[in-house]
Amino acid sequence: MLSILTPAFNEAGNLPVLYQRLVQAMAATGLDWEWVIVDDHSRDETFAAVERLSLNDPRVRGIRLARNSGSHSAIACGLHHVRGDAAAMMAADLQNPPETLHGLVERWQRGAQVVWATRRARPGQHSNGAFATVYYWMMRSVVGMTEMPAQGTDFFLIDRAVVNAFRQFPERNVSVLALIMWLGFRQEVVEYDQQPRASGRSGWTLARKMTLVIDSVTSFSDAPIRLCSYAGIALIGVALLVVISAVVLVPSLTAGMLLMTATMIGLTGLQLLGLGMVGEYVWRALDEARRRPRYVIEATTPGVEEAATEATR
Repeated sequence: MLSILTPAFNEAGNLPVLYQRLVQAMAATGLDWEWVIVDDHSRDETFAAVERLSLNDPRVRGIRLARNSGSHSAIACGLHHVRGDAAAMMAADLQNPPETLHGLVERWQRGAQVVWATRRARPGQHSNGAFATVYYWMMRSVVGMTEMPAQGTDFFLIDRAVVNAFRQFPERNVSVLALIMWLGFRQEVVEYDQQPRASGRSGWTLARKMTLVIDSVTSFSDAPIRLCSYAGIALIGVALLVVISAVVLVPSLTAGMLLMTATMIGLTGLQLLGLGMVGEYVWRALDEARRRPRYVIEATTPGVEEAATEATR
């Protein structure tokens, strides 16, 4: 059985359309399937739409979070409730074509344990594309995840063994996609053309993007801390050269004072930047030490609790 996982935020208009396309796409695979929708505390009628779908088709199950926790927390919640032999994560806005599932399933049936669907095109998303390009370059070049697709991915299928491994990690401040890639297993890639958003507005704000960048880097790399150390050593050397140059080449007292002031301001800014970077690590360590749950469930459709119990046996 294939579990399809979809995080949803204000997607009441898209879910019924996605359901119809999922029914057709899954018929081509010949697999039993379920659809687990995690409503990230939407402000519209998203959970009501989930309840209607669940009432008409028991393969559809829904979970509503008690607060807006972000798409990665919603994905983590779903991965703790799926019960299939494999799980596929896809967006609710129809940017991830359900027809691509057939290719993902084929790679999985041939032995792949993680199948990433990578984008070939991003129509109408120039600004988001630029941000994604920088993010994935950072993950490959700075964090060291060289296997991460250069074009990026937010659509994947993972085997039950990977789902079980993921459940062993209680981390809160982490990118789900980066963690799955870090886990290893046999990973393959399938290309697809990402489609424009069907309707509604994305909840993926700039603030959430920046949080994802910080979480992704601090969870898997100490590069920012080392960069601060190297930059500090370099700037101390530069400051010494500036002082020597001011004394030897510019004997004017005013010029020397200006150079000294500029040097002090630059070093102070460097110290604050380094302190901020280290503080990001310390804050996340504190957040993990408090052991607050990553998400809180407000409501579910029938069958969710039974499925969660069955999946943990």
